[in-house]
Amino acid sequence: MKNWRKVLALVLVLAMAFAMSVTASANEVVNDEADISSTPRNETFYIGGQQWGKPNDFNPYSSNSNNYLVAQNDSARVVCYETLYMYNMLDNTCTPLLADGDYVWNEDQTEVTVKINQDAHWSDGTPVTANDVKYTFDTHVKYQSATGIDMALYISEVEATDDYTVVFKANKDNYNPLKVIEYLPKLYITQAAYVKTVEEATSEDSEAFKTAEMYDAVTSGPYTWTLGNEEKVIVTRDDNYWGQAESMWGQLPVPKYIVHNIFSGNDAVAVAFENGEIDVNQQFVANIWTYWEDKGLDIATYIDEAPYFVDASMPTLWFNTTKEGLDNANVRVAIAMAIDYDQIISTAMSGYSYTFADVPHSLFNPTDAEQAMYAACDADGELSALNYAGKDIEGAKALLEETGIDFSAYEWSVECPTGWTDWNASCEIVAAAAKEIGLNVTTYFPEAAVYNEDIQTGNFDMAMATMTGAAIDGTWLRAYQTCYGFGGEIPERITYAYSRWYNERVDEILATIPVTTDEAELTALYKELNVIYLTECPSVALMYRPVYFHETNESVWSGFPEQGDGLNIPPTVCTDGYGIAALYNIYLVEE
Repeated sequence: MKNWRKVLALVLVLAMAFAMSVTASANEVVNDEADISSTPRNETFYIGGQQWGKPNDFNPYSSNSNNYLVAQNDSARVVCYETLYMYNMLDNTCTPLLADGDYVWNEDQTEVTVKINQDAHWSDGTPVTANDVKYTFDTHVKYQSATGIDMALYISEVEATDDYTVVFKANKDNYNPLKVIEYLPKLYITQAAYVKTVEEATSEDSEAFKTAEMYDAVTSGPYTWTLGNEEKVIVTRDDNYWGQAESMWGQLPVPKYIVHNIFSGNDAVAVAFENGEIDVNQQFVANIWTYWEDKGLDIATYIDEAPYFVDASMPTLWFNTTKEGLDNANVRVAIAMAIDYDQIISTAMSGYSYTFADVPHSLFNPTDAEQAMYAACDADGELSALNYAGKDIEGAKALLEETGIDFSAYEWSVECPTGWTDWNASCEIVAAAAKEIGLNVTTYFPEAAVYNEDIQTGNFDMAMATMTGAAIDGTWLRAYQTCYGFGGEIPERITYAYSRWYNERVDEILATIPVTTDEAELTALYKELNVIYLTECPSVALMYRPVYFHETNESVWSGFPEQGDGLNIPPTVCTDGYGIAALYNIYLVEE
């Protein structure tokens, strides 16, 4: 933690109260019961970089929600809505939230039993029950939410066997226990009684239900919805929150209010963060170390030195293996060998990435849990020997010569959305490397909508995209999203496996891993999968990247998660998964 103190600025900040009108209007969505004229700075926790416009709903069934508080991802944001468990990307574990104790598989791993914490209750005081969990699942499936469509593929039924016991039953016709447990830390549990009122109001029409605003939702989390407009989103601590019971946190979170001001763009966020108007920021900020080294500010990151953040994401260059020339593995490997990864990391990523010398290429991300798996697979050094060290121009040229292909006939492009500056810079470095080994490769930066259409329909040569970063089933899921070949029948439109690469053995391995429990067998399968992937090179990671840019300004609040602090709280912006534990640990710099 950086200990510089801007005394004068601190006194001014602590003396200020942030004025806030709560008069409902056509431009606001507000909890009518809220009676807030201001949120005093010493009671308010400011978040930045996650909300970029007025929220359009508070609906966890929506597939089009832009509300940062309804982020039902692998590390779900559990500020208002809560999940059964909280995922921790640091050690790949799940901590009970609404659940009481660990989930339990039956002997043949076809059913998972979860007990509900009997202290848990909704914001209206009624208990959270197994029926609420069942009704949440049933309504997601009934109204065909994106979540429901996916869950129904792998979970045939959710049964409430008593008031506080719920059983998730695997779909035996599409058996995948990894996908069953994926939703335990991901699915927001909703109150059945409240959901029924929404069903009645929308006449059980699917589209009307999924677009209902739900700002009056009954939730179970530590904060309740207060206000959202073009300027800010505010939630207020529920001082009757069940989590203060000894069976959970044993206390309330420290800040009374969480506020996310809405800024015009990245530059405005950066200024506010530097000025102490944002306490924790989730936004790419170049050269973050200069804030404390050159400016002497009380700004910190989870790690004091490079890479500064927990890298769990892997922005990847995808080769379209259906394109002539790029259908040759030697061509793909040659490009991977030539790329200057160190330049991408030092310039495009401002050093916020491990090098591939430190963390070699594979399907494993750089987190400790997954690198332990890599080490087991690489016990004989076979995987690390296949690493693309980068900038091996002569080796790449020699490999291209072996193909016997006349590359003067080919013109390829590498694309990603315009304005994604770090990715744009990465693509330029890829194109430069390709040209250095005699390939005609240019960059193409279309609008995001065009780019998405291109990668989903196969209308590209090379493109950047990212798959799952960290999740309870993330290792397998990332491998699946990267390597699955659809049995050789590639759909016209896909949202993963963009290389359109098919290897029969790879598909077999991907089907076998989820039903394999023997550790030695799993290690052998993952090793074989990675050897094939690195040899065939349908895609190659260009960098490691933080899933969360957890940047803190400690002029008002301190006690944020830090590497080596012994707390095992992941730096997920103090709101996501087990990262919300940070809100129970922070404190005011000065009272």
